[in-house]
Amino acid sequence: MAVLVTGGAGYIGSHMVWELVDRGEQVVVVDRLSTGFDWAVAEAATLVVGDISDQALVEETIRQHEVDAIIHFAGSIIVPESVSDPLGYYLNNTVKSRDLIESAIRCGVKHFIFSSTAAVYGSPDSFPVDEGARLQPESPYGTSKMMTEMMLRDCAAAHDFAYTALRYFNVCGADPQMRTGQSTRGATHLIKVACEAATGKRPHMEVFGTDYDTPDGTCVRDYVHVSDLVNAHYLALRRMRAGGGSLVANCGYGRGYSVLEVIDAVKRVAGTEFEVRTGGRRPGDAVAIVAGAERCRRELSWQPRYDDLDQIVAHALGWEEQLKRRNRQ
Repeated sequence: MAVLVTGGAGYIGSHMVWELVDRGEQVVVVDRLSTGFDWAVAEAATLVVGDISDQALVEETIRQHEVDAIIHFAGSIIVPESVSDPLGYYLNNTVKSRDLIESAIRCGVKHFIFSSTAAVYGSPDSFPVDEGARLQPESPYGTSKMMTEMMLRDCAAAHDFAYTALRYFNVCGADPQMRTGQSTRGATHLIKVACEAATGKRPHMEVFGTDYDTPDGTCVRDYVHVSDLVNAHYLALRRMRAGGGSLVANCGYGRGYSVLEVIDAVKRVAGTEFEVRTGGRRPGDAVAIVAGAERCRRELSWQPRYDDLDQIVAHALGWEEQLKRRNRQ
């Protein structure tokens, strides 16, 4: 039996592959390498280069490797880009997920874990926000993920099929062993961008919006270490294999930091200053969102290990140094 990881050459997906390999799982990756890197995939895993919408390829892979579970990361993730290119996001995130779900059902795969997002909540009226809150996405990105959750719900009701949808908050950090990290060129993740500025890879960084209704005027987010996040996926897989039913759960720490607080943490941990410019708001950005993650802790017995902003930043900075050395070779 094997686990199929879509998008397994990307940021979160490559961490998931290492988590599974470390646990002794047989892993196969399907990734078209549009933003991921083949070198980021653990050598013990099998990499199949291709698109998840290629159903013949996906179904051949499932049967050849006797896949019993799919962990689905492949997709587009940039909120402002989704506002300017909604059809591209509905194609990549929703239509292609529909193809993948159909392939899973057709091949008899019983377990499906989906990379969802806190963007399905938009800007909630209060926080921490729990899974029972009204879904009101403010971007095509959030809507595309919500639609995939709806498809999974309906397919689980109609077929012998269970799923877990984990709604991520802001994923950050890098593998503590420095085997993989956020490597995408032109990334928009705040901690990644700030670390690039701190290490001289960017001449400056920009803060988008300083007039929000928050204590310092910048957006507030719940930042979750990528290693804790992929551990939650592994626990979800173990739960479903033990007979657990479908589940939707938030994955965050329940603590929010503003954009300026994060930038200050990067400067403090890096021991350096860098230029920070301020600009206008970006379309689609929610004001503030913090996870209510009790369901994840209760249902999955999830116990985060890296719930510390300075530690998260230290790992992210360490990975930037790794990338510097790699790019010099």
